[in-house]
Amino acid sequence: MDQEKIGRFIATCRKEQRLTQAVLAEKLGITDRAVSKWETGRSLPDASIMLELCNLLKININELFTGERLGMDQYKEMAEQHLMEMRRQEERTNKKLLSLETVIGYICSISFLLMIFAASFAVASTWWRVALIVAGSIIFIVGIAYCLKLEHDAGYYECPECGAIYIPSMKSVIFAPHIWRNRKMTCPHCGKRAYHKKVLTK
Repeated sequence: MDQEKIGRFIATCRKEQRLTQAVLAEKLGITDRAVSKWETGRSLPDASIMLELCNLLKININELFTGERLGMDQYKEMAEQHLMEMRRQEERTNKKLLSLETVIGYICSISFLLMIFAASFAVASTWWRVALIVAGSIIFIVGIAYCLKLEHDAGYYECPECGAIYIPSMKSVIFAPHIWRNRKMTCPHCGKRAYHKKVLTK
């Protein structure tokens, strides 16, 4: 997507609707600096407000992504292209989250083991040993909790029985037995319990 072209298009449509940056920002519940960043091509609107922005500018989502008005003959082709681009963007974001989860998981696990090792073999008072064990345990518990949150938020799970792709509850992810990122859960669609595979997009 050409951010500068999209930005120029947003500015043109805003002026056509006789809206200032400040008024548009107020209607969207954001700052006028955010609108300015869009119009200068420094950033794109957040996905959560794109539909509302399109309604205010009297355009559709495909025209927003393209940065120009579309005829009916172009609409279907551009819709498919933008859908594919959004899926690729979602996949990249989810891959980054899962990579971050792996890094944090290794760091907190290694930190925990090093602190336990130090507490076991260091020549120090009992108080220092207990402090090391407690600190290591806190780092490990907080790190693993954050890793579980990242895994829950990144992507979806796919039921091997009915093929449904869904987002489970956080509780299900925490308490489900797992092999790497595959978790044994009950499908909310077919009700069967099996190891559900982690997938990055629907």
